[in-house]
Amino acid sequence: MKDKLLEVKKLSKNYHDLKSEVQAINDISFEIFDKEFVSIVGPSGCGKSTLLSILANIENKTSGEIKWNKEDIVIGYMLQSDSLLSWRTILENATIGLEVKKKLTKENKEYVINLLKKYGLGDYINKYPDSLSGGMKQRVA
Repeated sequence: MKDKLLEVKKLSKNYHDLKSEVQAINDISFEIFDKEFVSIVGPSGCGKSTLLSILANIENKTSGEIKWNKEDIVIGYMLQSDSLLSWRTILENATIGLEVKKKLTKENKEYVINLLKKYGLGDYINKYPDSLSGGMKQRVA
């Protein structure tokens, strides 16, 4: 039997402004088991990105329960926009997560440089995001 990795029960998310409230997610429940491959599919505006942002602790839920059944879970996903910082080089953008976590070592930096080269971005390491195409920006992000 597979181990249950994640339990989500009755999850809801509402956005508010001064005049109205929008319900982005309403009463979603599901379970994910270890080693499962899961896809989230739906029309534009149905709450897919909101759900991922809540699971990654980027946004707060309005109500419901989220239970991770494993310690030290690390969540990462590609945002819809590339979110690169225009004043940082491609290498600096690619290593910002390591900097924030205080894990930017010489070895980790070399690993990132090798990844950038592998993904066809080696010639752009010291350039800035405005010199990249949209697809290249997504690869950096």
